[in-house]
Amino acid sequence: MAQTENKTKPTEQEVDNFLKQVEPAQKQQDCLQILAMMKKATGSEPKMWGDSMIGFGQYHYKYASGREGDWFLTGFSPRKQNISLYIMAGFKQYGELMSKLGKYKTGKSCLYINKLADVDVEVLEKLIDLSATYVEENQSGC
Repeated sequence: MAQTENKTKPTEQEVDNFLKQVEPAQKQQDCLQILAMMKKATGSEPKMWGDSMIGFGQYHYKYASGREGDWFLTGFSPRKQNISLYIMAGFKQYGELMSKLGKYKTGKSCLYINKLADVDVEVLEKLIDLSATYVEENQSGC
């Protein structure tokens, strides 16, 4: 079976220019705060991945199926309905933190929030930091 490449890859699009287009203004401000949190957690500069994702750092993964590629340690995307935060380590090991986070929804590795005011920012910052560290230390198919 031929391995397909990831469709979403780093681009040369400027993160600042992308964030200037985010509306409403409160969502833009929330994204700037998340940008700072993720930069602090990873020590990496933000990079656009595809048209609408902002990623920090990078790791190589390889699944048992043989599929492999590169992805960011953590990232986010301002969507129309919410802000999607990519917590690549998932949420299973963070039950206690999640119980203190506030109002959110999750997917496999996605944390969906409507606005930062709905969550405890300190808990979110800790979650981002722990997840990025975990992925960096366990660079494989998280």
